[in-house]
Amino acid sequence: MDPSDPPLIQRFKSWLEPAPSAKDTARELFFTDGLVVLDTNILLSLYEYTASAREDVFTALEAVSDRLWMPHQVGLEFVRGRRSTLESRKVALTGAAKDVNRHLTQAVASVIAARNVVINQLAKYGAALDVGEELALLISDSSVSDLLQENRALLKKHLDGLKSQHGLPANLAEADDPVLLRVARMYGDRIGAQPDDSVLRARIEEAVGFRFPNEIPPGYRDFGKDTPVKAAGDFLLWEEVVEHAKSLPSGSRILFVSNDTKEDWYETRKGSGGAQRPWPRLFEEVRTRAGAELRIETPSLFYAGIKQFLHTDLDATTYEEIERVSSAQDLPVDEEGETGLVTVHSAAHLAPPRGLATEASQSIGLATMGTRTALESAAPSFRIFQWWIIGVTAQLGRRDAQAAEYKIDIAAAVRGDKPPRGSWEPATVFRPGEWVHRDSCWIASWFIRLLNELPKSDHAVLRSLAAQQAEANRSASE
Repeated sequence: MDPSDPPLIQRFKSWLEPAPSAKDTARELFFTDGLVVLDTNILLSLYEYTASAREDVFTALEAVSDRLWMPHQVGLEFVRGRRSTLESRKVALTGAAKDVNRHLTQAVASVIAARNVVINQLAKYGAALDVGEELALLISDSSVSDLLQENRALLKKHLDGLKSQHGLPANLAEADDPVLLRVARMYGDRIGAQPDDSVLRARIEEAVGFRFPNEIPPGYRDFGKDTPVKAAGDFLLWEEVVEHAKSLPSGSRILFVSNDTKEDWYETRKGSGGAQRPWPRLFEEVRTRAGAELRIETPSLFYAGIKQFLHTDLDATTYEEIERVSSAQDLPVDEEGETGLVTVHSAAHLAPPRGLATEASQSIGLATMGTRTALESAAPSFRIFQWWIIGVTAQLGRRDAQAAEYKIDIAAAVRGDKPPRGSWEPATVFRPGEWVHRDSCWIASWFIRLLNELPKSDHAVLRSLAAQQAEANRSASE
């Protein structure tokens, strides 16, 4: 903006600027001389890539290695979270192998059951009784199993291939972890110092006592999570970045790269088709407190920018890997290396495993075109719906949960005299006959909005499912 602009325009510059774009003319300077700060999720992603893509990504990062700086909070989360990331992959692959065997065993059982139906009918109504005996010999348990053996071997081959492509054993020792060692060498001594206890305490108190209750970004969506230290993780990282920026020359540029696009980092702009941009408050705070310029990018844009401005080529398949890991990345890992639950807030920006929401919806008979569209949408409101369907159908026994499924803590309704914390409406929003216990039940606002967007023919099934979940949760808490 022009320095001659009126004070009102200058003071609220961050709010009046357009959303950052890959076509911004000033973007190149952040890549060529800006300080680069990688969020924990970017570093943990290195354990998710195949060996070839990981090497490609390291080459890209090493193009900016002399300008990398790691906040202490990122280092702590990375070192503690790496084992959990590896273990999650191991559990997922082990669970997939078990699921394959379970489905194939069920397939054998289904064919044998179908054979027995025919044999029984032949025995009851048929004249040629020897036909049943012939079928029992032709379609024996062993013959059916042998027919599926080729399929079993093919599926196992692909799962084993995933393990070999990864290139990292799940039981890495610290001394043998090539990713950890390479990251350590890449950063050198450019790592933030551990804050004093008094500083840490003051920052946590500011986060949970002032910023989070007033929804000041970043990190306010973690308010109430486990302990105050865990809840304040994003804010502790943010404070380190701002404080470090103060030590840089005035006008310095900071490029922050993160896969976290939740609403406590990104603003969804109404009237713009749901487009998102990082909260202007973040840019304003860095300018005001540190006299520096900030840019926030997702991993896909960041690696594309390295190629564009630093001429470090990445294979096309590597970009596909980056997109895959970014869109299906595991839940954020806390400072103790434990993955969290899928909640309403995290679900809005987390893609569920491909096809699982559809499978869950089929288990309860949802089949209209509008609902199928919602199950495939990337809109935050529909993502919540997808995760809820996955969780509630498993919770109520409508389908068998897969071995490596996420833990999901999303309720569409609750029983009680008072609503829980958050956005809830009394069940009296529904007409008599549409909801049981109308005077002692609370409905999640996201669920009410969802019903307004889905075909009415599916409403009764969804309301029933939500009511059953509310009863199940109440019984479990008593």
